[in-house]
Order: sequence, then structure tokens, then C-alpha cells
Amino acid sequence: MTRNKKHQPASQKQLIAIFSFTFLYIAIAIATSLMRGNREFVFYIAVMAVIIFGLDFLHRRVGLSSSMLWALSIWGLTHMAGGLAPIPAAWHSPDVPGVLYNLWFIRDVLKYDQVVHAYGFGITTWLCWQALISRISGPKNEPRATPGLMILCAAAGMGFGAFNEIIEFIATLTLPETNVGGYANTGWDLVSNFIGACGAALLIYFFSPREEAPPTR
Repeated sequence: MTRNKKHQPASQKQLIAIFSFTFLYIAIAIATSLMRGNREFVFYIAVMAVIIFGLDFLHRRVGLSSSMLWALSIWGLTHMAGGLAPIPAAWHSPDVPGVLYNLWFIRDVLKYDQVVHAYGFGITTWLCWQALISRISGPKNEPRATPGLMILCAAAGMGFGAFNEIIEFIATLTLPETNVGGYANTGWDLVSNFIGACGAALLIYFFSPREEAPPTR
């Protein structure tokens, strides 16, 4: 029988590298936001700080892998760059700010914001899987990536994605000006979250080891 082996938790050396990289780009984002008077992104940086403390709390209890933590850090970087990195006027619609989040890869079809949502909540689905197997595995049994568990993790990933939309809604209520977008943008965000979560669940399912059939005689 082939077991679905648990991931190896990140080492202390790996943690130092990941957190150093993360805090470096956050420091740059804070400085950039303050220089531009961008109150919206100061709000998001504060939210991100809370998320980092939450992930540190989770890691101490379940031992997340270094690849997971790197993937989460890169997601944070794409978010910071999305709201602060300028783009040429020809790359975005004239009625929105000229930042990376409004970049169209394919005009009116695929935008940078949607890719970040799909990636981020795909990673969140993977995070839910790592947290789940760390709590339900034992010395003699390792959980397999069954369809039921994959649906559970994808649903959890989409739930966190919906919570992200609540945070963006709070931003629109508390800040005088935001780059959140309207109802259609929220809908596409949710669709992107769904695609990312389901895609991650399928990858986990198909690339996780399976029980081998007993040999025939």
C-alpha cells in the first residue's frame, strides 16, 4: 500500500529566508503607500500583517511546508505589486487607476486581478489540505486525497475567498476612494476564486499517491 505521506514542515533556516523576503517587500510597500498618500493600501497592509500573524500561529501547530509558505509569500507580493506598481495607460481601461491590478492580459477576458485571485485561493485550498492532514493523520494511517476531502478543502478555499470580498467591502465603506470595483468585479473575483480552489483540489487529488491494488496470483 502506498501512503499519502505528510509534508515536511519548513525548517528554521527556511522560515528566516521566507519571512525576510516577505518583510522586505512589505516595508517597500509601506514606504510607497505613505509617499503616495495611498490610504487604501495602508489598510490592506494592516490586513496582511494580521494574516501573517495568523499563519505563524497555524504553522506552529500544524507545521506548514516551505513550498507552501513560499507560495503564500509570493501571493502577498503579487497583491502588493498589484495595487502599487504603475502600468502604461494603454494597458488598462481609462476609467480605472493605472496600476497592475487593472492590467488586461486579454482585453475584457482575462485581467491580472483575476489571475491573482485564482492563484491565491488555489494556494489557500492547498493550505487547508495541509492543515487537515496534519490533524487527522496518525502513526499508522495517512489520509488519502479522496473526492470528499477535496470538495471540503475547495469549499474552505472558496469560503476564505468570500471572506476576502467582505474585507474589500469594508474598505469601500471606510475609505473615501478605493480600487475595489463594482458588482461585476466582485462576481468575477468569486468566479476566479472558484477556478483556483477547484484547480488546486484536482491537482492535489491526481498527484497524491493512491492505494495500490493487491497483486494478482
